[in-house]
Amino acid sequence: MTTITTRTVDYPADNLTMIGYLALPAGDERRPAVLIGPEGMGLSDVERRRADALAELGYVALAFDLHGGRYLEDPEEMLARCMPLLADPVRMRGIGRAALDVLRAEPRADLNQIAAVGYGTGGAVALELGRDGIDLRAIGTVNALTTGRPGEATRIRCPVWAGVGSEDPIMSPSQRDAFSAEMQVAGVDWRLAVYGGALHGFHHPTVDHTVVPGVGYHPRHAQRAWRDIVALLAECLPVTD
Repeated sequence: MTTITTRTVDYPADNLTMIGYLALPAGDERRPAVLIGPEGMGLSDVERRRADALAELGYVALAFDLHGGRYLEDPEEMLARCMPLLADPVRMRGIGRAALDVLRAEPRADLNQIAAVGYGTGGAVALELGRDGIDLRAIGTVNALTTGRPGEATRIRCPVWAGVGSEDPIMSPSQRDAFSAEMQVAGVDWRLAVYGGALHGFHHPTVDHTVVPGVGYHPRHAQRAWRDIVALLAECLPVTD
């Protein structure tokens, strides 16, 4: 395990002061960089640990914020903020671009080697960055089979990997089909992994507050999805010594 350095970073987005989490690998040379977007509840220790894990693999990793430093434990409050956000590509792109600016400003980040990985709402933000024509090397999402405005997926310049639970009531089979059709028509290099028996949020360890029905942790598939994301990054923006 390499020695990493971490710190919080404040930046403006969506009329809020966001508080992101930056993890840097050992050394002082430039490294490939990864944005990490959280589930709808917001940035938590789950995403911070993933940023740490990517830094240990040699990536500059920024876990970005959605709610101005807040973690929305109450499902109704979370849905009240996230549903309008998910319906507004301009707002999602603004949140993603603000985080990307922070990552690009980090001297250790290789500006030509940036990927976006996201979960739930954070994954939708990652996809919108692609649809906005941002130059990314890869996009990876879990629980985020969102579709965009007609034709905009043609702007995606990189491979897209998406993971979803087979029993996810939010990302239903019809939603899978719509996402797949959008990617295919746009000519995107895309993959979709369906994890058998998994619910929405299957990657997120069990929390001690109320969650909406249809959400549940699946530890085996969570590990598999993480390995799939790491493999995507290794393929599309490998770390070299």
